[in-house]
Amino acid sequence: MDAVRVCVVGAAGYAGAEVCRYVAGHPAMELVMATARAEAGAALASVYAALIGSTDVVLVEPDAEAIAEASDLAFLAVPHTAALALAPALLSRGVSVVDLSADYRLADPAAYRSWYGTEHTSPELLSEAVYGLPELHRGELAALAARRAAGKAVLVAAPGCYPTAAALACAPFLETGLPISSPVIVDAISGVSGAGRSASARTHFCHADESVEAYGVATHRHTPEIAQSLSWAAGHEVGVVFTPHLGPYKRGILATCYLQTAEPLTVEEAHAILARRYGDEPLVDVLAIGEQPATAAVEGSAKALLGVAVDARTSTLIVTCAIDNLGKGAAAQAVQCANAILGLPEETGLLRSLPPVV
Repeated sequence: MDAVRVCVVGAAGYAGAEVCRYVAGHPAMELVMATARAEAGAALASVYAALIGSTDVVLVEPDAEAIAEASDLAFLAVPHTAALALAPALLSRGVSVVDLSADYRLADPAAYRSWYGTEHTSPELLSEAVYGLPELHRGELAALAARRAAGKAVLVAAPGCYPTAAALACAPFLETGLPISSPVIVDAISGVSGAGRSASARTHFCHADESVEAYGVATHRHTPEIAQSLSWAAGHEVGVVFTPHLGPYKRGILATCYLQTAEPLTVEEAHAILARRYGDEPLVDVLAIGEQPATAAVEGSAKALLGVAVDARTSTLIVTCAIDNLGKGAAAQAVQCANAILGLPEETGLLRSLPPVV
């Protein structure tokens, strides 16, 4: 197949630059355009030295008409609300979109309004968007691939980083129909790159170094997205208590999820459920019984690592998942989704790549 022409919108941010990294080394994609408002006119490689020699693209202002003229596929690595205007404009011009923002993840526009504090201006697209967690929504992505092959522009809503880790950990057990008490408890810790490239008092080195703190307690915007994913897996509403933490490192998420079962389950049985569910997945690995994942093992990669233990005293499954928040939690997963809608093996261009940009 001819190389798919790609534009990355928001390429100066960490997630956008990581998408550019993967696209630059992709055998079936060509990075023809990258946009950033503040850095327009600068070479992308001058902003991220890791990309020197791999791309000579110059950052430009985002413009829907110019993007549509130059590209077949656009990745939107933008803050929430920014995709609300751009995604419809690109889709109407025949450009397929993989949106890394939160704008098309929640199926209910009322939930979006409640958690993001603004009206959803293109709710008609929510029923067309596919939630882009390939391991759990492969059939829906295949349907998008068929639509795109028939000449239709399609929309993928790439999941958030915390929801990715939580869903990969919990969904296999919820899918089995095991009687699991609600709420499911998710504790997760992220590196500072999860907050984006713009510095804040919380992500400043002097504040974040040698310290761990909880934030967004009972209010984090990924809560409804996690609940939506787990409810889809279970086939009924699942409550979630989610507490994120900020860790003193650059990249990576470690999610620890607690699922209380009505009937006791051995660790061997729990491990077998995970191993069967992900045995054929190229980007998810289940560790042996007694082993637990670490963020260092997935830094800069597109993979997820899973571990499981059982607290027999309380009939509680403890499932852990480590991902790179900029990899499987953002850019790599977005490229995995793009591969799916292009009809390519999902791991194409993801197992070997350039060094991380940060």
